[in-house]
Amino acid sequence: MTRFAAPIAEQIWDMKYRFKAADGTPKDVTVEDTWRRIARDLAQVEKKPKVWEDRFFAALEDFKYLPAGRITAGAGTARRVTLFNCFVMGTVPDSMSGIFDMLKEAALTMQQGGGIGYDFSTIRPRGADVLGVSADASGPLSFMDVWDAMCRTIMSAGSRRGAMMATMRCDHPDVEDFIAAKSDPARLRMFNMSVLVTDDFMEAVKSDDSWDLKFGDKVYRTLQARDLWNRIMQATYDYAEPGVIFIDRINKANNLSYVETIAATNPCGEQPLPPYGACLLGSINLARLVSDPFGDKPHLDVEALNTLVATAVRMMDNVVDVSQFPLEAQAREAQAKRRIGLGVTGLADALLMVGLRYGSDEGAAQTEAWLKAIARASYLASVELAKEKGAFPLFDADSYLASGTMQQMDEDVRDAIRQHGIRNALLTSIAPTGTISLYAGNVSSGIEPVFAYAYTRKVLQKDGSRTEEEVVDYAVQMWRELKGDAPLPDYFVNAQTLAPADHVKMQAAAQKWVDSSISKTINCPEDISFEAFKDVYMQAWDSGCKGCTTYRPNDVTGSVLSVSESSEKTPSETPAQISEGGDVIYMSDPLDRPSELEGNTYKIKWPDSEHALYITINDVVISGHRRPFEVFINSKNMEHFAWTVALTRMISAVFRRGGDVSFVVEELKAVFDPRGGAWMGGKYIPSILAAIGGVIEKHMIATGFIAGEGLGLKTDPQAQVVGLDAPRGPACSACGQFDLRMIEGCMTCGSCGHSKCSG
Repeated sequence: MTRFAAPIAEQIWDMKYRFKAADGTPKDVTVEDTWRRIARDLAQVEKKPKVWEDRFFAALEDFKYLPAGRITAGAGTARRVTLFNCFVMGTVPDSMSGIFDMLKEAALTMQQGGGIGYDFSTIRPRGADVLGVSADASGPLSFMDVWDAMCRTIMSAGSRRGAMMATMRCDHPDVEDFIAAKSDPARLRMFNMSVLVTDDFMEAVKSDDSWDLKFGDKVYRTLQARDLWNRIMQATYDYAEPGVIFIDRINKANNLSYVETIAATNPCGEQPLPPYGACLLGSINLARLVSDPFGDKPHLDVEALNTLVATAVRMMDNVVDVSQFPLEAQAREAQAKRRIGLGVTGLADALLMVGLRYGSDEGAAQTEAWLKAIARASYLASVELAKEKGAFPLFDADSYLASGTMQQMDEDVRDAIRQHGIRNALLTSIAPTGTISLYAGNVSSGIEPVFAYAYTRKVLQKDGSRTEEEVVDYAVQMWRELKGDAPLPDYFVNAQTLAPADHVKMQAAAQKWVDSSISKTINCPEDISFEAFKDVYMQAWDSGCKGCTTYRPNDVTGSVLSVSESSEKTPSETPAQISEGGDVIYMSDPLDRPSELEGNTYKIKWPDSEHALYITINDVVISGHRRPFEVFINSKNMEHFAWTVALTRMISAVFRRGGDVSFVVEELKAVFDPRGGAWMGGKYIPSILAAIGGVIEKHMIATGFIAGEGLGLKTDPQAQVVGLDAPRGPACSACGQFDLRMIEGCMTCGSCGHSKCSG
């Protein structure tokens, strides 16, 4: 008997979380071994480790409590990794040396896989005086470009990806450039971006007052607040960024407002954090706690919930003591405040199981009640920990209980905190759960609605063939098992049909009892009017949300996986076709290799290398147009063998998928070698990989695939996919399937769980 509720769950476990030796041999033979590994590691700091190991195992068993991916993959492996998902870095000084000190810290953190957030409002605006050097400042956007290049370099070195968040205050003189930055598809691709919106600004927008853009004591420009708000809205309408963070609301509600000021969040926005703050995440799987689902008296088992929450809080508190940290400042910050972020997943499925429609008034009320129950249980569990192990070091009862969040907490909880203290300064957060929700049997993600009741994915087999399998939502699968072929009730709704206002209603209901914040995407139809789109953000502000992230599919952001209203399934994939006009398109399957191809071979002699590199690029001719099809990189230097073979295979695989693959050139040319580059042909080439990119660009120009140097696309384009019954978005960079959807503020793959934000 397998513990996995769906084939995709076992595949995700094997790919993402199963502990394996360096040669790929599994050390976790079963998923029970994974649960035992985590439980044993987190129980090691207890006075009775075996007792707590068994209790932790029981919480993990059957996917009831889901630690974040870093914990599931890293705990108990003896690898020097951080179990924290992401960090907000230190305050960026307004000096050249300070800025590059921060860049170094960011690189060290990302090297361990941590996502990072930064507030760039502290850097003086473009054109401001730089004292002592007779120069004008280049502004925060120019330094963000440096961060962006650093992130790409860390990724090219083979490290696990970590996303970045950049924030800027709504009164910074360069905020208009910040808002417009993503209009250039080549710029700041490694960043998520959000504007820090203040209460004063929102009041000025509503009353149509003027608004000063200033730095320090100097006002650089005055404009109408509503005009700036409309700029934010237009950019988000067109490019899905920047997001909006209601920063004053966050600071007023913060339990720790007496010892910290927040100016940034982690990459997905659910954890507003102080300088060097870290987010420690985990989720209660509500879908596993419903008794009598779809029955006569379905209900959430509150007693089981309280027990599970208490155990989860203790496990997460132990992570603070067990985990490694990239920087000592991060360790000190975590240990001084011991903040954790316990959230939920499977909310939409749980609502379906008890017969409630996601987005209805009844569904929102039930969501608020469940989240309040989790908040109460979390705070009371942390009080019990404080009795046993002590309160967090910076605890001050009067100041703590005076915060906005604690003032609304039930009086019995407040009394317990006043009397005994509390172990963890903050306890609740709703994080992205795209991958772990698949691992748990494809339960609905976080507090998002069900994205699709079922869809078909292609699975690559060991022999190279592909098979199709149906991926079914957890609640839908349960309905089928209990009710057979009975049609789904009317209260089954999904992200394709839900009104934006219903999304906001659910976010606001959950936010009342979440002391940090929530990662959620408010899906908007492509044809929503600009005025209606702006109303979504005003609804979020008026209903008490701490931020707002929307996604409107269009030609720039891309479409998402489409679900037919007449079927539970998405359209199946069909063979690729090539348009007669020879237009560049994506193909749903790679082209087969013809027996003969046209090509050219180029030589690169890299300084200090004994042997030259020889690069052969072969082209395929389609409708009279020549386009790159494959690359071969050869050298007698055996030190180059592994990476040249890997690069050969990867670039060739990209070329054979079709589309405007000129973005490959720009990606290679952007890689710099920290040991230094070389001068070649009168130009400085930052790395041997950049030199290879230059050769491929030269070949593309010669064959007419691109018009000239630097004229290739700097990003993987949104392109037409032909031979399909419905529009589809871009392919997943991890598994290649056309199954990306915007969930919890990040493009997430429904087939493999890969996310821009979680790596």
